[in-house]
Amino acid sequence: MCFKTNIKVRYQETDKMGVVHHSVYPIWYEEARTNFIKQVFKISYSDIEDRGIMLPLSELSSKYIRPALYEDILTVETYIKNMTNVKIEFEYKVYKEKNLINIGHTVHPFVDKNFKLINLKKFDLELYNLINSNYKN
Repeated sequence: MCFKTNIKVRYQETDKMGVVHHSVYPIWYEEARTNFIKQVFKISYSDIEDRGIMLPLSELSSKYIRPALYEDILTVETYIKNMTNVKIEFEYKVYKEKNLINIGHTVHPFVDKNFKLINLKKFDLELYNLINSNYKN
């Protein structure tokens, strides 16, 4: 399942050339991922954390294809690329109009509040099934 988040490029996100700085894309990934979880899973990050489950970032990649500029309206498509009992991977495609300008990927292990890796299926079967059912669709 793919979820779309719209982003308007703010002035402070650009460099002296008026181009979005590379460090901004991971922030947009996080916003898109948070929206995805809330809208698709019908649960917030805070609710997941209240269940004793954290999703720290362990890997990040970003491929820059074309620049984004101040006041551009972008669409970030987010979907689950892969899921196992111990981690979830998200893929992001950023579009300016219909042109693909960036591709991103993040990996998030499931850990407890002490940052110990957990098997989500054993730790919280209800949440695992919720996430997994949306991954399969």
